[in-house]
Amino acid sequence: MGLMMDATDLQAFLARDFGQVAEDFTVDRVSPEELVLRLKVAGRHLRPGGTVSGPSMFGLADVAMYLAILARIGPVALAVTTNCSIDFMRKPESGRDVLAVARVLKLGRALAVGDVMLYSEGKPEPVARAGLTYSIPPARG
Repeated sequence: MGLMMDATDLQAFLARDFGQVAEDFTVDRVSPEELVLRLKVAGRHLRPGGTVSGPSMFGLADVAMYLAILARIGPVALAVTTNCSIDFMRKPESGRDVLAVARVLKLGRALAVGDVMLYSEGKPEPVARAGLTYSIPPARG
């Protein structure tokens, strides 16, 4: 299956429909196989001790999967997360952005299932892994 939205389209969608968080994220690349989303780590993303907080990493995983799905189905703003399980495996490196590599494993008419691996930029070991399911609203028309 090809892409209906490229990185520029996805970034514009975020800015238009999710302006409150759009500046936190950059779509580094998108292909039919995966999407890479960057969390531009700032002070608001840190917890005591200077590491990226769990809620910030959860948000990154959630937005990455959302955009990976939209890249394939088009701008369906009302697609929503129905399940997420996240494993935090190690502390992200201080002073580095966090990258999410999202893969859509199954894309059906009503549900999409995928996984997301999170990495500190420049490091090969994942810091977290998430499995997500999204509900896709029926087509209107």
